[in-house]
Amino acid sequence: MKILAFESSCDETSVSIVENGQIRSNIISSQYFHKKYGGVVPELASRAHLEAICELTEIAFEQAMLSPQDIDAIAVTTEPGLIGSLIVGSNFAKGLSVKYDLPIVPINHIEGHIYSGLISNSGCDFPFVNLLVSGGHTALFLVHSFNDYEVIGLTRDDAAGEAFDKIAKLLGLSYPGGPEIDKLAQAGNSKAFDFPRSMMNSGDYDFSFSGLKTSVKNFVYKNYPNGVPKEALSDVAASVQRAIVDVLVAKTIKAAEEHKVRNIVISGGVSANSWLREKMKMKAAQKGIATFAPEMGYCMDNAAMIGFIAEKKLLEKGRDCFYKLDFRVSANALRSRKKNE
Repeated sequence: MKILAFESSCDETSVSIVENGQIRSNIISSQYFHKKYGGVVPELASRAHLEAICELTEIAFEQAMLSPQDIDAIAVTTEPGLIGSLIVGSNFAKGLSVKYDLPIVPINHIEGHIYSGLISNSGCDFPFVNLLVSGGHTALFLVHSFNDYEVIGLTRDDAAGEAFDKIAKLLGLSYPGGPEIDKLAQAGNSKAFDFPRSMMNSGDYDFSFSGLKTSVKNFVYKNYPNGVPKEALSDVAASVQRAIVDVLVAKTIKAAEEHKVRNIVISGGVSANSWLREKMKMKAAQKGIATFAPEMGYCMDNAAMIGFIAEKKLLEKGRDCFYKLDFRVSANALRSRKKNE
């Protein structure tokens, strides 16, 4: 089975071809021009998707050494995300579905991330706890199979990636801030400053990062009213990163232990963070729990993860279930506590 997949939920345009669980191509075009605005501008993002998607599709076919006639099905992200961006990918995919008479599988972006850690990690067995951590989402899932999972923890305010970005801005760093903080932190002392670990011992699996953001803001204004000097920047970055990662690791391992699962999968953009990967693997191993993370190219928004989970749905339900073109895109973020609730 060969699946042509599209991802355009935010500021990455991605096209991938997946064949029998293997990634034949995964082309990603990132919209770096948003840096000068300090965040993603929705209208500009959708225009950029429109300009890029056709060429990227051609490149994906060239890299996979295939043609549209070789494709068995199409997959596309339909939610959640920026409406304009999702419409570009959805309508382009629907057009190809009609032209080549192919089934089309609408995919939830969150599901793509949940299972992205399995693309290159076939040794990860069900059930597992997934920590999905990105600029838009921070959540814990108990995953039983490719079609059965439940939300067991959510952020009550800012996502971890959002906290990284906002704090980076306070420190005078460029957008996106997570990679900037990670880079600086490698040369810093993570114990230099003691920032709060919100909800570390709340007794549940929820998160909160707005208090940390406020704490860092007050700290900077009080101690460095003219801006954090270069000689202190690495220590501040390392201390902030440690505060965020400590909570993510503690909550995830607690969930794995209490649900008696032996595997943890981290995914989403923040799963590329070097400190998170290192600490999760080390702390989990002490409890006899294995940790899996996507390859770096699958941490960010990408079409490979969309094609990967679409293939599982096609194998389960069959092609005939996916010829309807009446599905719509949605901006709705993750709210539900149960799948399909």
